Amino acid sequence: MKGDKKLSLWERYLVHEIGIEFKACLYFFAVLFFYCVVRIIGGVYSADILHMTQMILACYVICYMQFILFWDFDEADTLGAREISGMVICTALYCALSYVFGWFDRKLTPTLIFAAYILVTYLCVFLIYKTKRHLDDKKLNEELKIFQSEHKK
Repeated sequence: MKGDKKLSLWERYLVHEIGIEFKACLYFFAVLFFYCVVRIIGGVYSADILHMTQMILACYVICYMQFILFWDFDEADTLGAREISGMVICTALYCALSYVFGWFDRKLTPTLIFAAYILVTYLCVFLIYKTKRHLDDKKLNEELKIFQSEHKK
């Protein structure tokens, strides 16, 4: 069926994989940025490659967990208890990993600030996705009106 507009299983898989890949890179950038700021404040002007490797792997694993276990909360329509619990659990995972791997030298203050930073990052990503959906809907509605007006003639 060449005219069938439904996505195949492979295409649905790719859509999810690309989304996870994008988010893992986005969150890795956010984590790495915070890590670098903490290092610079501490007078260190280099980043540990092992830490960066741990960070990117953590981002991938947590992004898969977000998708599989936590209902892809950053792409939800609303923020309810379920989505907030997913954000809190994933933030706790990032903080636990940062502490275990010593990203912030196992210091409590940077780790707690990191937790707040990750929560704010999740909220920002949620708002970005929500705004994008709204704008996409608006654009599709405009295109539908144009299509309908052209075909009424």
